[in-house]
Amino acid sequence: MKIDFTTATFKDFENIQGYDMMQRADIYYDFLDYMKSNGHNYRLRNNSACGSVINVSAEKATKDYISYVTSDYLGFTQHPKVKQAAIEGIEKYGTGTAATPLIGGYYLFHNDLEKTIASFFGRSQEEAVVFTTGYTANSATLQILLQKEDIAIVDMAVHASVYEGCILTNRKTFPHNNLEALETILKASEHQYRTKLVIIDGVYSQDGDVAPVKEIHDLVRKYNAYLMVDDVHGVGILGKTGRGTLEDPGLLDKVDIITGTFSKTFGNLGGYVITDKKLATFIRFQSRQQIFSATAPPSSTGIIKAIELIDEEPQWRTKLWDNINYFKKGLNDLGLETGTSCSAVIPVKIGDPHVTGDVGKLLIEKGIYTNPIIYPAVARKDARIRMSIMATHEKEHLDKTLNAFEDINNKLHIAKKY
Repeated sequence: MKIDFTTATFKDFENIQGYDMMQRADIYYDFLDYMKSNGHNYRLRNNSACGSVINVSAEKATKDYISYVTSDYLGFTQHPKVKQAAIEGIEKYGTGTAATPLIGGYYLFHNDLEKTIASFFGRSQEEAVVFTTGYTANSATLQILLQKEDIAIVDMAVHASVYEGCILTNRKTFPHNNLEALETILKASEHQYRTKLVIIDGVYSQDGDVAPVKEIHDLVRKYNAYLMVDDVHGVGILGKTGRGTLEDPGLLDKVDIITGTFSKTFGNLGGYVITDKKLATFIRFQSRQQIFSATAPPSSTGIIKAIELIDEEPQWRTKLWDNINYFKKGLNDLGLETGTSCSAVIPVKIGDPHVTGDVGKLLIEKGIYTNPIIYPAVARKDARIRMSIMATHEKEHLDKTLNAFEDINNKLHIAKKY
């Protein structure tokens, strides 16, 4: 089987007919060399702290770039109070826990973190489960809750961790935010499966758009199903007080399962599940990740302070939204397609994956570090430059980026081409 590198994507190398694992690795290595030779680089090395400006080794040069590649939306990875809290945690407890939560790895700071994240959502500590990553908060939870007698009904645009979590159960996907299709599946599934769990994102990671959570919640209840909302890109950003997508519709205490991460707004590492206290207890004692994986390190004490800062320093959310609105308007004024984004995730949709790679290369040359996103992360004809806006971006950063897009559009004519 011959693969045409000029049209290939990462997906084409997952399972090549007749190739064993070493042969697949060999041809994929050649493909990456081809990509690099054309200036389409991934997995670049950062040499400085996470922030709106990062020192990066790219294009055979190491220098500072305006960065849009991280989800540290409020800049809390560098907040002095967050860093100090993490330092104090390490000084008190050391650098690791060296045990799983069930057999010696559950510390006071884990207890405090559960209390804090539960309280953030207006819940009791018993209703929170903390994981070492946001990915496993989804995958490990779903694998223990859903079995062969159950069904997951999934928006097609949910995160890969959700898809992995559904490998042990039946799964139906519905077109993104399509309520009619969702209702059709719910109606057909109502009496066929033991547990029916609808799984959506609050804010979707590639388009930055928001789910119609109120309407979906009403449909779920109509057909006697459950609802899980993964709100990793909404919490800390959306809602009157930053509680995420579910706050303003009044659903924080009505959705059956809320999942999230500490690696974005809260500037650290880890994940959480907010749910009924009995279901939470079941997850704690049945999830393999909870049973067999060591707990989060003492630096997690920084998460507690980051959660508190959502209320203590609301000016960061205000600055973030000023940046979001300014930048998105600037892109739209250039005729660039940003889709239905209404969050800190802003795509510039281009369509052609190789043109998208060229745009990413030209942005790097102009000192702008972004993520070119192609299939399978998005549909084959849905390639885009994906950017995450931060509260710590200054107007001069945004203006320089807008000027770069204007120059690139004059060269490649990407405006309204999508």
